[in-house]
Amino acid sequence: MYAEDAAARTLGISIDEVRPGYARLRMTIGEGMINGHDVAHGGFVFTLADTAFAYACNSRNERNVALNAAISFAAPARRGETLTAVAEERSRAGRTGVYDVVVSGPAGETVALFRGTSYRISGTLVAE
Repeated sequence: MYAEDAAARTLGISIDEVRPGYARLRMTIGEGMINGHDVAHGGFVFTLADTAFAYACNSRNERNVALNAAISFAAPARRGETLTAVAEERSRAGRTGVYDVVVSGPAGETVALFRGTSYRISGTLVAE
């Protein structure tokens, strides 16, 4: 999946761990991610959380897409900081799943809380 994920690669998002229902990813806030308030633009924080969600819900080699996603920002992220997003499956039934993602700053402080709902579509990521 990462080989085809141009957005994640372009933003420098790296994968620390992926296992069934779980993903941990990192991204460093670069100069081009800073908004007019001199903090990370929320769209980049959302993108990191959404990417962790994607890797967690696709971790069983079943294709999933986002059905819904919401984020609450808890603290600002600053230029040069490395953020960590941990996505964990909360529910998986039928074709849908619910995943919570916590985005943390370098000292472990919560930067954002994200919840996404996935929808399983046909196909696999890796040919079986």
